[in-house]
Amino acid sequence: MGVVNVTPDSFSDGGRYFDAQTAVAHARQLAADGADLIDIGGESTRPGAAAVSEHEELDRVLPVVKALQDLPVSVDTRRPAVMRAVLEAGASMINDVEALGAQGAVQAVAASGCAICLMHKKGEPATMQRDPHYDDVLVEVKSFLNERVEKCRAVGIAADRLVVDPGFGFGKTASHNLVLLRNLRLLSDLPILAGLSRKSTLGQLTGRPVEERLAGSLALALLALQAGARILRVHDVRETRDVIAVWQAFKNGS
Repeated sequence: MGVVNVTPDSFSDGGRYFDAQTAVAHARQLAADGADLIDIGGESTRPGAAAVSEHEELDRVLPVVKALQDLPVSVDTRRPAVMRAVLEAGASMINDVEALGAQGAVQAVAASGCAICLMHKKGEPATMQRDPHYDDVLVEVKSFLNERVEKCRAVGIAADRLVVDPGFGFGKTASHNLVLLRNLRLLSDLPILAGLSRKSTLGQLTGRPVEERLAGSLALALLALQAGARILRVHDVRETRDVIAVWQAFKNGS
């Protein structure tokens, strides 16, 4: 899954693809580099980010989604109205940091047939990284994801439409993230998405600024594959594809 942030303030590439034409060109390059899925976001959910209006989010993402109808597109949104609009415009997946927790979100996607990623986060983006605490992060994240999956199943959303995401960095310290990564397979029987690319945990582990975290991101991508991740949400698609190719050859003995 290649990341396209149509925002001025995302932590890694905020502003670089804010123009719709530039965002579309970047998405097509990511697809050429080997992305199976393009994840478009119109609202930054980085730590400390402020919310944007529904109207502004739609203005950012809809032109990009409409221009990419020939590609598998996921939209990173938590708003039911945005979900409905982008699905009508051709998106095939909703990637929700609130796990369809907003009023009306489950109903917005239930009848569409789209794929859905349910993510765990603790707190709101503006404050979520201010000393997050868990009694047992693995138990709490697993319990939350199971509850959200059951909510979806209860309204008729089939399990084969669902993916879960532990939400690395969303109300979690570096230690919490590493515990979740080590125990990824225990979180769910459903496919797991891992979004670790360039995140602040790498800054804490390596001391590198965000623009120098490629090597660390690739290391985490490999660890996530080994831990059972089925989808890697990344900024650097071509390099991650190389990691996947080496890992598959090693695993398959060829």
